[in-house]
Amino acid sequence: MSESGKCVIIGPAFPLRGGIAQLNESLSSEFTKQGIVNTVFSFYLQYPSFLFPGTSQKEAVDRKGPEGVNIQSTISSINPISWWLTVRKIAQQRPDFVVVRYWLPFMGPCLGTICKWVKHKTGVPVIGILDNVVPHEKRIGDKWFTRYFLNQCDGFVTMSSTVQSELSVFDSVKPRKLLYHPVYDHFGEKVEKALARKHLSLPENQKVILFFGIIRKYKGLKLLLKAVSKMKDKTDLTLIVAGEFYEDRNVYTKLIEKLKLQNHVIVNAGFVDKYKVKYYFSAADIVAQPYLSATQSGVTQIAYHFDTPMLVTNVGGLPEMVPHGKVGYVCEPTAESVATALSSFFAKNDGPTFVANMQEEKKRFQWDHFAKEIERLALSL
Repeated sequence: MSESGKCVIIGPAFPLRGGIAQLNESLSSEFTKQGIVNTVFSFYLQYPSFLFPGTSQKEAVDRKGPEGVNIQSTISSINPISWWLTVRKIAQQRPDFVVVRYWLPFMGPCLGTICKWVKHKTGVPVIGILDNVVPHEKRIGDKWFTRYFLNQCDGFVTMSSTVQSELSVFDSVKPRKLLYHPVYDHFGEKVEKALARKHLSLPENQKVILFFGIIRKYKGLKLLLKAVSKMKDKTDLTLIVAGEFYEDRNVYTKLIEKLKLQNHVIVNAGFVDKYKVKYYFSAADIVAQPYLSATQSGVTQIAYHFDTPMLVTNVGGLPEMVPHGKVGYVCEPTAESVATALSSFFAKNDGPTFVANMQEEKKRFQWDHFAKEIERLALSL
């Protein structure tokens, strides 16, 4: 596409927080690097407060938005008037194609209708980037909302073969590409391990496991706690839990007490400021993702950026992202399997080998490839 090419990205962006917003901002920056003028149309109301389980949907008030990213917060997920006004603004931009993020059936009516009206008003192709097709936590109406959204798209990008398979249940005809989630590169540079541990008040010589991100049932934190309880008498280790609870924290507090893990688990509850992420990943020996279900995960791509080995369970697209025995371990989603894998990692001192292998492996997850392939798909429609 020539330097006069234009596109629109529809989805969360600053001041909204979280991995989806961060990917949209990075994708916008990459399009700009490639000469594609673009605007991100985001939400001024993403979720009604009664539907949001966390403490805040937005970044701290003193934070600045990503430099060079044009963000217009024009959408309310529950106000059709905002949908139409957004479509008018998109049409005025005369884009060559539109990219829209889809991650939750609740967004189906809003995003599906915007895409439908955009196509009617402009005729340009709409590409859906699908984080999930089948949600982790199912509700009545999910299939209808998802089908409605998918029907408005002309092509799709999925970030794991699991989502690719789920998509085929709804649509087996429209063009699609499997493009793996790129490495997150906006959290700063890696910090020397001793300095990172000092910053977090951690012992320098202890074995450190990191569980990072939003805490929901399907993320398997209970499983990880049970695994650590099997190891605590044999290995001097600390598990750091860093993230916001989207369910009752007391359930986990009681489990930690029941398993007698008070001296082995540090819980830093709350959304982790992006300027502090580097300390957690630099301090950890290994990042544990003991998920019970998954599609893909942004946490793996943060770990790649900081060269931190990973443990993932054999669910969804996680094994595609983390080759077993090369940059981490793939195990079954049981406490016994997770404990065995973590014990093996520390006993064999696999860390240095995995870190070295990550330099080559993460070349699969480059932003320029991700953006160019989206553009190629758009041009083919």
